[in-house]
Amino acid sequence: MAHTAKIPDKSLSNKVAFVGGASRNLGGLISRTLGAEGALVAVHYNSDSSREKAEGVVAEINAGPGEAFSVQGDLTRVAEVERVFNEVVNRFGKLDYSVNTAGMVLKKPLTEITEEEYDRMFAVNSKAAFFVMREAARRIEDGGKIITIVTSLLAAYTGLYSAYAGSKAPVEHFTRALSKELFGRNISVNALAPGPMDTGFFYPAEDDESIAYHKSSSMDGDLTKIEDIVPWVRMLLTDGWWANGQTLLVNGGYTTR
Repeated sequence: MAHTAKIPDKSLSNKVAFVGGASRNLGGLISRTLGAEGALVAVHYNSDSSREKAEGVVAEINAGPGEAFSVQGDLTRVAEVERVFNEVVNRFGKLDYSVNTAGMVLKKPLTEITEEEYDRMFAVNSKAAFFVMREAARRIEDGGKIITIVTSLLAAYTGLYSAYAGSKAPVEHFTRALSKELFGRNISVNALAPGPMDTGFFYPAEDDESIAYHKSSSMDGDLTKIEDIVPWVRMLLTDGWWANGQTLLVNGGYTTR
């Protein structure tokens, strides 16, 4: 059969999207972008401190052609992940997209990392990502898309990010395995790896010297902007559906492989 005969519907209108970590930064902009094209968006946030910002994203989407609601959940707890996805399907009747931006950064020499820090990094960046992918895959419609945000540091030779990049690295393997397991349903599963992003997520871990270094490592001498990444998310959800099982480094040349 010709390849063109099986291309999924690429419109965002009336598609149901779960966006993990959606109260601000990249997740917030992804949510607003999908909502502006008529998607139905579950705006996830982790804790009460993020509730107001999540509700702001919801209000903006509901003022346009899309529809949204907020859903709180600690994604490091499997029962919470299950509840969150059940709420999405109960509210909108289906699931078409899962885009998980939730993550945590730690910059510290490996010799100084505590067991508590290690466990927390792997809970947020690896365990949560795994079970979000699992629950999305259990519910997602044929032709759906699953995207997890990782980091371009996966292609870097550097110190100080052992727990951060190390806890993101398993997501590449989860992505490949799940994409293969879902063959036959036109569901693509990918990891998207931005460079260091110009958000509040980045700066607390860095000092002036390291910020200057990170900026100098991209082609225009600046950090990755969330506006640089959202078009790639949108592309993977629509015209870029044929990418599958991949880790896409989108970083202005910050790292390559």
